[in-house]
Amino acid sequence: MEHVRATDSTVQSIYRAVTSIPGSHLVISYIKNSYQHDPFRIVLELFLVFFALKYMLSKKYKPHDNAVKLTEKEVDELVEEWQAEPLVPKLNSFDKFNLETTPVIVGAQAAKAKVQGYTKPLMNLATTNYLNLVESESIREKAIATLKSYGVGSCGPPGFYGTIDVHMDLERDIARFLGTDEAILYSQGFSTISSVIPAFSKRGDLLVVDEGVNFAVQKGVQISRSNVRWFKHNDVADLERVLRDIQTDQLTRPLTRRFIVTEGLFANHGDIVNLPKVVELKKKFKYRLIVDETQSFGVIGRRGAGVTDYYDVDAKEVDIIVGSLSTALCASGGFCAGNMEIVDHQRLSGSAYCFSASMPAMLAVSASEAIKIIGQQPQLIQELVDRARSFRQILSHKSLEPYVQLYSGDAQSPAPFFHIRVKESFLDSQHSAISREDEERLLQAVVDECAYQGLLITRAKYVYDQERVCPRPSIKVFITTGLSKKENDKAANTVKSAITKVFSKWRK
Repeated sequence: MEHVRATDSTVQSIYRAVTSIPGSHLVISYIKNSYQHDPFRIVLELFLVFFALKYMLSKKYKPHDNAVKLTEKEVDELVEEWQAEPLVPKLNSFDKFNLETTPVIVGAQAAKAKVQGYTKPLMNLATTNYLNLVESESIREKAIATLKSYGVGSCGPPGFYGTIDVHMDLERDIARFLGTDEAILYSQGFSTISSVIPAFSKRGDLLVVDEGVNFAVQKGVQISRSNVRWFKHNDVADLERVLRDIQTDQLTRPLTRRFIVTEGLFANHGDIVNLPKVVELKKKFKYRLIVDETQSFGVIGRRGAGVTDYYDVDAKEVDIIVGSLSTALCASGGFCAGNMEIVDHQRLSGSAYCFSASMPAMLAVSASEAIKIIGQQPQLIQELVDRARSFRQILSHKSLEPYVQLYSGDAQSPAPFFHIRVKESFLDSQHSAISREDEERLLQAVVDECAYQGLLITRAKYVYDQERVCPRPSIKVFITTGLSKKENDKAANTVKSAITKVFSKWRK
């Protein structure tokens, strides 16, 4: 009884001490109301209190508690043995070869460029200066005036303070030129398509992709982490087969976003997509269509507005059109065109748009002026087509049949570039196996011979270890209206004679 009285007295003393604190009666009332008829809550909170106490009182773990203690002598020995890794990997023989054979242009780029190591300018068929807009005086004057007014660049992302009036003017010019509702600008050409695809297609969505697409498209497909089905290059029959297979497989699965992805003019093959048939299949199987017009914008079609113009297909039939300003327009960056929802979505979801500084104002003005020139001088497109066809015709001579093949070799193709690849029958005729490096060196010998004769061309370059299906080595020839018809034919004959000379020696 004495113990009970002592305990009761202690509790009463504590209670009186607590109630003497101002506001304590409110806390006591809250506790009584909270825990009445709720024993589970009491048990849970007591457990959390005990856990917190145990955690605070337990011994703290330190990452280096189990580290091996070294003596000063051992530390010194390890320091002496340490060798720094090189900042860049050591170049192999093929890397050195590529580096040594890269031409260096001295001064401004032009249809006739000054190249280091050559006394006379070389006819330049190694760049995408298709319409010779690099040498346009009106573009140069407007670029200089814009530079003086706006400076070099905004150094800010488009969605924050990087967008100015000339950017919005260019977006309207592109949309009007293509025939779409709106367009959006990107600062880098390569990252445009590789940002647009993952902006719309996410994990679980479906992409049906031409297996011949360029490296930038491949990166966009990879980044999206979507389910991917590939169809044979530019084969609409195989595309239809893949779409039918998917239709059968997906009958019991939830509906996802689905896209067909292709190029307008294929960078690695030089052929043009069969757009009317692809649009027909897109409508039939209920897909959205993404077309990369990096190579075709500004040079294909009656007005130069790309494959939709070439096939006289309404641009609004293609959901997403992506293109580059750094090819025919001789500016920089890229664009995506479509309806208002397509464009507005990218202003918050296009990673390359949100996290890159906007393009310099002078380049935006240059692109707008280039579009204006193409619109005012549509004959430039026909001149380019005529030069390309004439070049192909000369290289289709029977004397070259045993040696090389053109991609695309269609004599009537309007494509302003093509690949020259060694015929497999020629390689098979050699007594020993020819590696990819040997094939590259053979083509480089043709490039060097052309340069010796006054013509600058180049081998196509690929990221060998990252390409899904790396194309075979090739010489990529770009046609330009900067050369006269006579000079264009002379360049074609130069390539022809260089191939004959080099391949004849190689065979021996």
